[in-house]
Amino acid sequence: MTNHWVDIKNADLVLIMGGNAAEAHPCGFKWVIEAKHHNKAKLVVVDPRFTRSAAMSDYYAPIRAGSDIAFLGGVINYLLSNDKIQHEYVKAYTNASFIVGEDYKFEDGLFSGYDEAKRRYDPKSWGYELDEKGFAKVDPTMQHPRCVLNVMKTHFSRYTPEQVSKITGTPQDKFLKVCEMIAETSKPNKVMTIMYALGWTQHSQGSQMIRTGAIMQLLLGNIGLPGGGMNALRGHSNIQGLTDLGLLSTSLTGYMSLPRETEQDLETYYKPRATKPLRPGQMSFWQNYPKFFVSQQKAWWGKAATAENQWAFHYLPKWDKSYDVLQAFELMNQGKLNGYICQGFNPVGSFPNKKKIVAGLSKLKYLVIIDPLTTETAEFWKNYGEHNDVNSEEIQTTVFRFPSTCFAEEEGSLTNSGRWLQWHWKGAEPPGEAKGDPEIVAQLFTRLKAAYAKDGGAFPDPILNLSWPYLQPTNPSAEELAKEYNGKALTDLVDPKDPTKVLAKAGEQLAGFGLLRDDGSTSSGCWVYAGAWTQAGNQMARRDNADPYGIGQTLNWAWAWPANRRVLYNAASCDTTGKPWNAKRRLVGWTGEKWAGSDVPDIRPDANPMDADAVRPFIMTAEGVARLFAPTGMAEGPLPEHYEPFETPLAANPMHPKNAKAKSNPAARVFKGDMEAFGTPKDFPYVATSYRLTEHFHYWTKNVRTSAVVQPQQFVEIGEELAKEKGVANGDWVKVSSNRGFIKAVAVVTKRIASLDVDGKRVHTVGLPNHWGFVGVAKPGYLVNTLTPFVGDANTQTPEFKSFTVNLEKA
Repeated sequence: MTNHWVDIKNADLVLIMGGNAAEAHPCGFKWVIEAKHHNKAKLVVVDPRFTRSAAMSDYYAPIRAGSDIAFLGGVINYLLSNDKIQHEYVKAYTNASFIVGEDYKFEDGLFSGYDEAKRRYDPKSWGYELDEKGFAKVDPTMQHPRCVLNVMKTHFSRYTPEQVSKITGTPQDKFLKVCEMIAETSKPNKVMTIMYALGWTQHSQGSQMIRTGAIMQLLLGNIGLPGGGMNALRGHSNIQGLTDLGLLSTSLTGYMSLPRETEQDLETYYKPRATKPLRPGQMSFWQNYPKFFVSQQKAWWGKAATAENQWAFHYLPKWDKSYDVLQAFELMNQGKLNGYICQGFNPVGSFPNKKKIVAGLSKLKYLVIIDPLTTETAEFWKNYGEHNDVNSEEIQTTVFRFPSTCFAEEEGSLTNSGRWLQWHWKGAEPPGEAKGDPEIVAQLFTRLKAAYAKDGGAFPDPILNLSWPYLQPTNPSAEELAKEYNGKALTDLVDPKDPTKVLAKAGEQLAGFGLLRDDGSTSSGCWVYAGAWTQAGNQMARRDNADPYGIGQTLNWAWAWPANRRVLYNAASCDTTGKPWNAKRRLVGWTGEKWAGSDVPDIRPDANPMDADAVRPFIMTAEGVARLFAPTGMAEGPLPEHYEPFETPLAANPMHPKNAKAKSNPAARVFKGDMEAFGTPKDFPYVATSYRLTEHFHYWTKNVRTSAVVQPQQFVEIGEELAKEKGVANGDWVKVSSNRGFIKAVAVVTKRIASLDVDGKRVHTVGLPNHWGFVGVAKPGYLVNTLTPFVGDANTQTPEFKSFTVNLEKA
């Protein structure tokens, strides 16, 4: 989230798209209701289904699953062609005036630099035109044909209302009504927030869907403002913490990244990450990357990380490709992975193409399960009839189960969607032999370390030298781990401007990431968490909900990263003189001497906005402004483009009907054999989408009797038109099949799922709630991911759970 849950109450318009907050985030949805009651806000919902959020909306528009970029691209075209943009904001705070290099091209669905054999782009031709000093050239008048604004106008002009309706199935009148409502928020005193979730991320072009929403918000001037922003609704209690701490395969902590195979020394590694400013006077805050990186290495390897060994840089693996979950199971299926430690995850239920997942697990030598509950993954080898029809005798995988704790049986911090780290305390002792996750991992590590110390190995140094300073080495406390990710001074830190002034004494907890150094004098396990546990104590445990400005800015409740800042890019809530766009909802402002207000300013405190080369609010980019056009960072292009899901009811992409290469995401990774497993419209004519229900929490609550009672039986939802066509009545059993398998469930026939006219044909949608499986106290059911395709987003590899194709018949 750029903003936070409570801030949603400041919105004038709430757009829920790619999510269903009333159903999946009912507590957070309270703030939408607050906005409606106290701010007269309107709620717009765009979704394939008339959801519980839609039931609370002021306006609802249906859409075909997987066509969101076409819809949002159409909104962007509407804003640009009807002059409904926040001009001052766009000119000063985005790269609209930057001139794109003359090598950039976009033709018939493909950007310049595409390598068809590798399904990959070389982004070199997407860069800006540079001057002799290496700064990006700009045209403040925005008349240059290659300035970003004009490149965008050309790109999005193809998304006419007629074309949008043809691709999405959204009736033109409904689409234009949504455009009108959104366009109202281009006024400086009006603001819209976007609430999205897995309905945007779980597509083969999910990252670009989110980016299209962000581009729209930037044109409207809605990023950095109270009641604005791009608000990702995180589903599980610590999924935000997982990404912050860098648990993804090529990540390090605090959104740093592992070195690539080609980056064999520190200087080569730093170059693309410690980005220099692309415009005069800009902060380009990632210039500080070496400070964050060296401090992390000191937290991990202590005295073994020295200047002489490049701060233990060579202790880190250098990646040749992403080792995400899809890659891991591909390797299992190839017999190239022997063991798998599965902690707090249920791949058999949660990953696509269950058949491939089970086949992969069956080839392992051993599988380690760390979980408080029995899961389908722990029981993958056991035959459960049609629900899991395997031959147990043929599966030789040894399964080890380590019972762990659930959140109420441990203390620590959870990071919510709004980036708040909130400390919680232990409510009960775990049952039986269960141990906390840190204890299980620590016991594994201490045994591994002892084995390496005794027997040696090819390169045991990273294991043997790992810093492990805990009072109980086999059971580190949450307090010790939290202090470690905050960071401390390893020597006295003196003020560079005044050597007589000591900012932090050796051994003291650091007050924030501003104190981090790249000379080995500081350690910090996660730089964005620096400030969470200072010399003053545990900031995450604070519970003062005072709101002195009355706009939901409770800075003494818990602690938010970074630097306890509640709204990112908040200097963009002011005009170029530092005066808030809306004085009634003042986040920060320029006093004449410094930035101050209801939030921690997201800009250098003394940065005068009226200086000639004033620091701009988007301090993390090299440009100092936000990127409407992204010259780096996105796998499939600098601007979003509609591509069909890999399984689609259409024969071609209506944007590029003659170019098969541009039918689906041309940069998405597809493994050999998986392309062949995609279904065709002839055999699987209906769009399917999977989702969650309020009464269940993913696969947990089928182990809870009360939840099983209120939502007892697996069902699928179909519209009345499809039901009539198939002769299915409400309550009938149906069989839903894809090219990978089938499920059977009771049909709920409903008006809430519309049939749509798409590219000259009638398209029906099948809705698949995904909480059932073959273990637990609830009635057994089929895993919905029996049906889903084994392909992910080109940037994140998040699987395409939200749009695929199926057939449906009476069972």
